[in-house]
Amino acid sequence: MPAPDSLSLAQARRIALAAQGFADPVPTGVPTRRHLRRVLDRVGLIQIDSVNVLQRAHYLPLYSRLGPYPTDLLDRAAGHAPRELFEYWGHEASLIPVDLQPALRWRMARARDDAWGGIRRIAVEQPELVDRVLAEVRARGPVTAAQLEQDTTRPSGNWGWNWSAVKTALEYLFWAGEISSAGRTSTFARRYDVPERVLPPRVVAAPTPTEAQAHRQLVEIAARCLGVAAEPELRDYFRLSAAAVRPVVADLVADGILRPVRVQGWSQTAYLHHQTRLPRWIRAATLLSPFDPVVWERARTERLFGLRYRIEIYVPAAQRVHGYYVLPFLEGDRLTALVDLKADRAAGVLRVPAAWPVPDATTDPEQTATALAGELTRLAGWLGLSEVAVPASGDLAGPLTRALPAAGTRGVVVG
Repeated sequence: MPAPDSLSLAQARRIALAAQGFADPVPTGVPTRRHLRRVLDRVGLIQIDSVNVLQRAHYLPLYSRLGPYPTDLLDRAAGHAPRELFEYWGHEASLIPVDLQPALRWRMARARDDAWGGIRRIAVEQPELVDRVLAEVRARGPVTAAQLEQDTTRPSGNWGWNWSAVKTALEYLFWAGEISSAGRTSTFARRYDVPERVLPPRVVAAPTPTEAQAHRQLVEIAARCLGVAAEPELRDYFRLSAAAVRPVVADLVADGILRPVRVQGWSQTAYLHHQTRLPRWIRAATLLSPFDPVVWERARTERLFGLRYRIEIYVPAAQRVHGYYVLPFLEGDRLTALVDLKADRAAGVLRVPAAWPVPDATTDPEQTATALAGELTRLAGWLGLSEVAVPASGDLAGPLTRALPAAGTRGVVVG
């Protein structure tokens, strides 16, 4: 094998961000389904999370790449026929292009072995209940767990979960692919239905690839969406095992789909997808969800951007470093700030509990604050909020407070 190519860290960042769509032109008008498809092609899947302190996580990757867009664009693609997205376990719970459903059937087939212990047990210990729940979904779907579990006793304990046996059976059937999600309610509850009423007929009728073929397809998508990545990140994208992915990577290298490269400062060999492009610059100024593919693999985030980023929603308040729901700010090809945000919908205010510069981001804090103020104003408008609060704390609070009026918002005192 010839010696691997070498990339500087700046080149690797630009490659990674271009692969994720940050070198694409932002729509000049209202984004359309064509723009949605372009982003889906860049990101491969969209992670779902229930936290709604700012905006549900699955809406934010489109915003970061397209700017303000009508959220029903995503809702229709995921919740109305002809669907372009379906919900399943991709990178955690995810919205995934429907044409990838056959490539995930191997995971569905292994539900009895790979699903969480509680939902595996119900298939073994209460198969009659599982069959009855499936029959109810077939007869009544789309239906929520609450609609099916009226006569089922909930166990106590287990803090917020308290899943009933019916809910557990539904989750097993969902993992096994015997039922799917027809969308979410306003309270984020899944509406379960059978796949033939959720997926397009062509997807239901599509042949099932072998497990090896499916893994190759998923790894290649991960490689294309990441642009340049080490092997652990290629498997993390769709939560694949090392044993399954390593031979796939070797085959993709042999076929010229991937090329080994050295990246400045990386100890691991990286792999460059053959369709990857290296733009001369990235002109981004946008906030990223904690669940955005650019940052969801924290070790890669640290290597690419020099930022040790952690989500702190599960950390006790006294132990948090940057805040509760902290978003990185992408400025050019660097992550230059961390901003704790909260949408105060009752008051119509985007609250900023804290704003912090990223150490060693090599940008002027005043310049970053100016760019961030413009982005916060844009974000507030997209969320239907009329004002942006001045930041309550953080080392970037002073510059950001000074920058907000020039960005078109007068700011309000947090209190």
